[in-house]
Amino acid sequence: MDFELNASMMCVNFGNLEKEVRELDEGGIDSFHIDIMDGRYVPNMAMSLNDMSYIASATDKPLDVHLMIEHPNNNIKLFTDRLREGDTVYIHPEAEYHPSTTLQKIIDAGMIPGIAINPGTSVETVLEMLRIVDKVLVMAVNPGNAGQMYMPYVGEKISKLLELKSKMHFKLYWDGACSKEKIMEFAPRGMDGFVLGTTLLFGKGRRYGDVLEDIKKLKFE
Repeated sequence: MDFELNASMMCVNFGNLEKEVRELDEGGIDSFHIDIMDGRYVPNMAMSLNDMSYIASATDKPLDVHLMIEHPNNNIKLFTDRLREGDTVYIHPEAEYHPSTTLQKIIDAGMIPGIAINPGTSVETVLEMLRIVDKVLVMAVNPGNAGQMYMPYVGEKISKLLELKSKMHFKLYWDGACSKEKIMEFAPRGMDGFVLGTTLLFGKGRRYGDVLEDIKKLKFE
């Protein structure tokens, strides 16, 4: 079964970022997920432009940049100027007055446009944007911190999005509290990828390559 595995880089050991990136890259990670937080849109501050720029320089794998910031349109060029063509930039529609304008700037810069949907955001409120984005990141937890509990009603939202994705031509990704059980449940239903954090990948005392290999060998009925 074909699905992507993306590393949530806010969970790595920043004391040795070079080693972490190299081991994830060599271990077979598909992309590096970069969470940018401003302490306003979410109650936390995480990762910087410098972190993002370094990771972009240290790997040929794609970057998925998740902007959890207010009014990303005001500063979008700070990010797109430091990224590479084909990297993904996600914005939260609630954080912007005119999200389609910001998404167009991402497209014009040669990036892949995406939106992130919070647990409390309904599919109906983002329906029109699904026509212009290439990726949708479904938050299974409230954004801002690692290690939070899964919101069970998110499963119903994912079911709606799975029905729409082939018609509107977007890929669907899971972010937050991602366990083996969630991958085994939702990958066969058409989820395109999963962001891996402390639930499954980090802090396990194992080589990243071994963890990723175990996930890819999961048995699906």
